[in-house]
Amino acid sequence: MSNVPPNLRYAKSHEWLKVEADGTATVGITDYAQSSLGDITYVQLPKVGAVLKAGETFGVVESVKAASDLYAPASGTVIATNAALDGAPEALNTAPYDGAWMLKLKLSDPNEATTLLEAAAYAQLIG
Repeated sequence: MSNVPPNLRYAKSHEWLKVEADGTATVGITDYAQSSLGDITYVQLPKVGAVLKAGETFGVVESVKAASDLYAPASGTVIATNAALDGAPEALNTAPYDGAWMLKLKLSDPNEATTLLEAAAYAQLIG
């Protein structure tokens, strides 16, 4: 059974979003996604300053099984990326919600997050 923290919002493409009160958000992949991918070997993330639109590709995660595109769960400007993933992409397999976040966004519209799935709906999706 995949871990689905209740305080996050989820995209159907298996990215999570944690919105902060200051209009920023943290983005990562879900426990279900990392489990489906298997041993993660590489992560490609956008540069700080990149402008993302919800639903558009922002990077790639590669594993021993496959390469998968990453999709922005919300629109905004990248204000930080997790440099630790460059040297240790396998952290996504062990801590997808904690130390292995992927990027931080300054959201264009914080209300956009309400269009994402709540934890119960995401848990039902991945069944």
